[in-house]
Amino acid sequence: MMLGQSRFIFVLLAAAATCSLAQHAPPWTEDCRKSTYPPSGPTYRGPVPWYTINLDLPPYKRWHELMTEKASAVKILVNYLKTVVNSFVPSGKIVQLVDQKLPGLLGSLSGPFEEEMKGIADVTEIPLGEIISFNIFYEFFTICTSIITEDKEGHLLHGRNMDFGVFLGWNVNNNTWVVTEELKPLTVNLDFQRNNKTVFKATSFAGYVGMLTGFKPGLFSLTLNERFSMNGGYIGILEWILGKKDAMWIGFITRSVLENSTSYEEAKNILTKTKLLAPAYFILGGNQSGEGCVITRERKDSLDVYELDPKNGRWYVVQTNYDRWKSPFFLDDRRTPTKMCLNLTTQEVCLHCHG
Repeated sequence: MMLGQSRFIFVLLAAAATCSLAQHAPPWTEDCRKSTYPPSGPTYRGPVPWYTINLDLPPYKRWHELMTEKASAVKILVNYLKTVVNSFVPSGKIVQLVDQKLPGLLGSLSGPFEEEMKGIADVTEIPLGEIISFNIFYEFFTICTSIITEDKEGHLLHGRNMDFGVFLGWNVNNNTWVVTEELKPLTVNLDFQRNNKTVFKATSFAGYVGMLTGFKPGLFSLTLNERFSMNGGYIGILEWILGKKDAMWIGFITRSVLENSTSYEEAKNILTKTKLLAPAYFILGGNQSGEGCVITRERKDSLDVYELDPKNGRWYVVQTNYDRWKSPFFLDDRRTPTKMCLNLTTQEVCLHCHG
């Protein structure tokens, strides 16, 4: 069984790599834009809706109301991803392995995540293995840019963009990635409450129980970026499948910190020291001047904590998907234009960024 599971992972990785190479990316330009929010255009689907997640409910039931509404949209995305996989392995054996094997690997997940995924699977009538793989998908297909800025008055602004679905099919009719379009109806704002009071808020995708973007009002904000590394998450996934389960899923630790940590320093300590299933960047903002940092993580330890230092002119930090001390891939340099636009904006002008 171990050999079969290893082969499944290898084929899945080969499919992902081939899919990445097979797609044709659109051209882009470098110009600093402003007044682009709220968005507009032919692919804009309106403001992101808000939903309440009641943490007082049993984990199995917490997502039922949201997922009843979003079940059909999740099925569309899951079926498309299955089509992508089956285009490389037409026998359908990979999907069969997902449905049969992944549920049996649960049992060691910390916190409420296992029961929450079971509840989502039941209410959407999607096999549990596919819901698990749906959550794994979010851990490894994120191309993101996160920034934290501090203006002259010490106000912090934490922003991010998230480019999901890149390389997973190009729609020539409206010049967008297919998976990106399918994710739009799944995009939700979430208000996690306990005793009818907000614990934290997040922007996420219906069906995903981890968190990639969130904030704890008055305390801290947190975003998660994928870190491209040779010692990557695929190794962690393989170890997890083979029984080594002493590391934490990156989306789950982000959720846990947002739900349970009570200060910027506590959150930073946990994100710096906890053993992870995959390398990552944690971008953490606080509520005081200078409280903002990028934590660069290997799976087992922290490589770097790069912090705001406004007194010495470092009034922003920027993180994409590459280590800050290394040059980004030449076809994917989002760092340079981001820093260029921030420098053109200046800290003085950024005083008005919060309005």
